[in-house]
Amino acid sequence: MNMKQNLYLEQIDGIPLFSERVKGQKFCRTRSQLDIMQVNITNRCNLSCKHCHVDAGPTCTEIMSRQTMKDCLQVFEENKFSVLDITGGSPEMNPDFQWLIEEASKKGIHTIVRSNLIILTEKGYTHLPELYAHHNVEVVASLPYYSEKDTDRQRGIGVFKACIDMLRKFNQLGYGKTPDLVLNLVYNPGGAFLPPKQDSLTLEYKRKLMEQYGITFNKLYTITNSPIGRFGKFLERSGNLKPYMNRLWSAFNPETLENMMCRNQLSVGWDGLLYDCDFNQARGWTAESKHQIQDLKGKSVAARKIVFGDHCYACTAGSGSSCGGTIA
Repeated sequence: MNMKQNLYLEQIDGIPLFSERVKGQKFCRTRSQLDIMQVNITNRCNLSCKHCHVDAGPTCTEIMSRQTMKDCLQVFEENKFSVLDITGGSPEMNPDFQWLIEEASKKGIHTIVRSNLIILTEKGYTHLPELYAHHNVEVVASLPYYSEKDTDRQRGIGVFKACIDMLRKFNQLGYGKTPDLVLNLVYNPGGAFLPPKQDSLTLEYKRKLMEQYGITFNKLYTITNSPIGRFGKFLERSGNLKPYMNRLWSAFNPETLENMMCRNQLSVGWDGLLYDCDFNQARGWTAESKHQIQDLKGKSVAARKIVFGDHCYACTAGSGSSCGGTIA
């Protein structure tokens, strides 16, 4: 395990280590049957968002190879995973991204793509919405807020308008309207605070986006910012790290432990290394098994002890947080 990254999280006085808080409970291990395989196929991204926990950006060079993708698909089928969750960076920027979508579709795999939407407006990527619709890909799109000012402040000038135009295109293709074409949105707080209640914010998003732009979607996921990566550096630089960690720790909710996303998934890095979750991957903390995905071909993915860090307080604060929104 690489313990060199973000060690400041383990050095905040007065906040008990998360691993000690849950020590000895059944929630410290994954379930025996995992449902989700999340694959981070590149850290390259056309944006450099302030809340990004993987420090993704245009200069990143990490790219998953096609062979590693093949290994992921083989292990997926052998272990009867239910969902292939493709993420990044901007996953569309991996040269083999379209191949992965098409191969997963041939195998009847339910596939999620996490997109920032903006990449789909750029040359070489504009055909992808139709590709997603053809293969019934579930789209999870980042939209920090339903107002231009707040979205552009977090992700860059002009981002909101481009997102609205792309969401309209997805609606025209049937996304958010027909059962097989699912369009979900993601809200990340714009600062060092917890997200609002998911249910109430969903209603607000649906009303505002329909009234002002004629846009419809399925679900809104509210995701708590993890105090690592670019957001962690911002917290440390601005003197907000300790107050934010105190806020997360004070809002710890034991009812979230049962459904933490690390208990039900396997996270695969661009180089094939295995992790309990995308946040551990960002910190370089490999899963207890320390396997690469290729080592699991022809084998069962066994239940394992979860590697915890104090960033886990972000997943267990309030109503909890996961890549699928709140969990309690």
